[in-house]
Amino acid sequence: MIIDIDENSGFCPGVVSAIKKAEDELKQNNSLFCLGDIVHNSREVERLTEQGLETIGIDELQELKDTRVLLRAHGEPPSTYDLAKKNNISIIDATCPVVLALQRKIKTAYEKHNKKNTQIVIYGKVGHAEVNGLVGQTNGTAIVVENLNDIDKIDFSKDICLFSQTTKSIEGFNEIIAEIQKKKKDCIKFEYFDTICRQVANRIPKIISFVSKYELIYFVCGKKSSNGKVLYEQCKKTNPTTLLISGVEDIDLSDIKDKEKIGICGATSTPKWQMEAVRDYILNANK
Repeated sequence: MIIDIDENSGFCPGVVSAIKKAEDELKQNNSLFCLGDIVHNSREVERLTEQGLETIGIDELQELKDTRVLLRAHGEPPSTYDLAKKNNISIIDATCPVVLALQRKIKTAYEKHNKKNTQIVIYGKVGHAEVNGLVGQTNGTAIVVENLNDIDKIDFSKDICLFSQTTKSIEGFNEIIAEIQKKKKDCIKFEYFDTICRQVANRIPKIISFVSKYELIYFVCGKKSSNGKVLYEQCKKTNPTTLLISGVEDIDLSDIKDKEKIGICGATSTPKWQMEAVRDYILNANK
């Protein structure tokens, strides 16, 4: 049996940086608060929790004072920084540079267009941590569209400025652009900015190439990962034998019976060690 792990799968640079910052801090102080899951992967969160990382929500942050809190790669709205300053909380900022640049672009666009009644529209997942941080740059006024079903949230008689959550698909973004162009009035100014992270987008053609070579694919991913859902759908479309699992406990050994070539891949929030654990589990089960 041949079992290969996709070399292009695993943490993106933003997640790698956030986890390194957490680990470095924990080595010095043995404990650290993190606002929200540091990564959308429960196994990695558990690993860091064992080292002293404590995940908190915004309500708990409001009660903290005189401590240190890590902000994950997804980024946060300005209100979080204001609260930290008010409560004398030292921020360890692990916001991904790509997300940080996008926040600045949206804030600049909002300040430029606010008095002109231009709509700031974000193609993204409602309630996602990154999207919350982006909407916060507009004082909560940005319109979030998840897909074409949300397109009528937009007023097509007003100017439109469109951005995208960094982990959304280019294909979906282009669909939103085309639909807006079709529905807007001719006199309406429509600007759009491709703000999709290529660390994520470039994985799609690579992962499609990878999964096409195997009889069975295990896609390892946390249930909360938006990026994972996008990549998994691409894998499943290319290779219908793709199975979505959170870890080795989801593996049914009957699925690998008579299989000679198995591939393992995952999301930008999937650690290498978790994919390696899946490989080792299968190999041990077939000794």
